Amino acid sequence: MNGFDLARRFVAEVLGTGLLVATVVGSGIMAETLTHDAALALLGNTLATGAMLVVLITILGPISGAHFNPAVSLVFCLNRSLPARDLPPYLAAQFIGGIAGTVAAHLMFALPVLEIATKSRAGPAQWFSEGVAAFGLVAVILAGIRFERRAVPWLVGLYITAAYWFTASTSFANPAVAVARSLTNSFSGIRPVDLPGFIIAELLGALIALALMGWLLKPETVQQSHPLKAEP
Repeated sequence: MNGFDLARRFVAEVLGTGLLVATVVGSGIMAETLTHDAALALLGNTLATGAMLVVLITILGPISGAHFNPAVSLVFCLNRSLPARDLPPYLAAQFIGGIAGTVAAHLMFALPVLEIATKSRAGPAQWFSEGVAAFGLVAVILAGIRFERRAVPWLVGLYITAAYWFTASTSFANPAVAVARSLTNSFSGIRPVDLPGFIIAELLGALIALALMGWLLKPETVQQSHPLKAEP
């Protein structure tokens, strides 16, 4: 780990997850307010989220690693990049930050502090989409760290921007964000009853990515065969 103590890393995860969720929820509310065109609203939501991810990972990554996502923290714990003793504080920070982000977005738009979402997001296609979204996110992070660490903020921001549009679920890919979005009855909401399917799919997708990328990114030394020398 880096030189920052757990308290600072905890606050960085709370702050980062909170600002991420405030962006997701707030930009969704703004888009819904300004237009009745669903595609245009999704585009506004997408661009704001992708841009904020680039900013947050750049400025907070050096402190906490900028996980902002329980699935990512679990993967880093399993591959021993995050000590097991630090996993519970990271998870707590992410869920606390996510809920705080929803509260902040609601307060900015003069909505009730918290609401119960009524937007249905259920079914095998949605769950499979979340598995794909989380798989791709973890794969991008692991490969980015392996080959081009400084590009990770852009890689993640661009991936999520794309995944909003190529997944049927609009790519939550994050259990903490999913829980936070269940507390807003706005454009980005998800019914609480739909959360278990989303969270299970996200965790499975992340674990599959860890297994595959662990093999794919590990170079294997190839023995070079030497031709026999010709007899004099």
